[in-house]
Amino acid sequence: MNLENHSGVSWRVLGASHLDAASEKESVSGNPAGIQPIAASDGQLLDAYSSAVTSAVERISPSVVHIEVHQKAGRTRSGEPRGRQGGGSGFVFTPDGLILTNSHVVHDAARIAVTLADGRHMPATLIGEDPASDLAVIRLERPQFDEPGPVAADLGDSQKLRVGQIAIAIGAPYGFQSTVTAGVVSALGRSLRSYSGRLIDDVIQTDAALNPGNSGGPLVDSAGRVIGVNTATILPAQGICFAIGINTAKFVASRLLRDGRIRRSFVGISGQTVPLHRRIVRFYDLPKESGALVQSVEENSPAKRAGLRDGDVIVELEGQPVAGVDDLHRLLTEVRVGVTSSLTVLRWTEKLELKVVPEEAR
Repeated sequence: MNLENHSGVSWRVLGASHLDAASEKESVSGNPAGIQPIAASDGQLLDAYSSAVTSAVERISPSVVHIEVHQKAGRTRSGEPRGRQGGGSGFVFTPDGLILTNSHVVHDAARIAVTLADGRHMPATLIGEDPASDLAVIRLERPQFDEPGPVAADLGDSQKLRVGQIAIAIGAPYGFQSTVTAGVVSALGRSLRSYSGRLIDDVIQTDAALNPGNSGGPLVDSAGRVIGVNTATILPAQGICFAIGINTAKFVASRLLRDGRIRRSFVGISGQTVPLHRRIVRFYDLPKESGALVQSVEENSPAKRAGLRDGDVIVELEGQPVAGVDDLHRLLTEVRVGVTSSLTVLRWTEKLELKVVPEEAR
């Protein structure tokens, strides 16, 4: 047990047996008997939690960047373009200057500028973005590199996370670069709707405080390994923040580097999730009690050619249950582009099997 007197000197209290033996004695200086002064230092005063956070921040900080984005947003009365400026955070994940961030940070960017942790300013170019997962990859322009080069972050494994473990967020909220907040992993396996309307699966919920400008910055564990990409908060709630799992980010980044985009398929309908009547569910022994209602069918679309009609309810795609629009989005991956797939629909009370050939989404 440590005590501290008004002079700032820390004292170590000895065992009870020592205190009993000297309980009636006091030193000339007035210190209680059995209490010995010890030298205090910042290193000794740091507890295990503080040590873990400071160590993790020291490891990840050199890789975190502030991103400034200049966008064109309309024109003035004289016809001149009216510029709009925004920003966010990101982190270097390869030694040659590739940076992960959020899609909404760099979307429609006319010009991107990056500030490294050491204060250097560099232009960057967009490699690719995926609004459906709210992730993007940008690259620092190599001619601008000075020695030393950018420091790449260590990437972790979001599948190995446990609820309650330390989660540390670092970024540039409101332009305040290298701002650190810490908390815990509050929940795993959450789903979050992206700006494009699709659901992002396996999202990490944390109470590490996020603010505007944190978007795209890393969420790291106590070892300084990136476990997620900070993306959103729930307002007006406090302490409900989300990060896209780093495993998802790895997959998306690899596809963006290969193709510049993520290939997905579509069938050409708009719809909504609706419950199914219990009698129909029991009669056809359906695995789900809801489906995707077709509200409209686009002309010259795969759905139109397959014979889908307004009012049909999709309940299966290629043998996989469809409980709603989100399931349909999840199943329409790149592997279904150009491949004939069976579509099970309910038309009134009749169950039909249709054949659809999804096309690549544009």
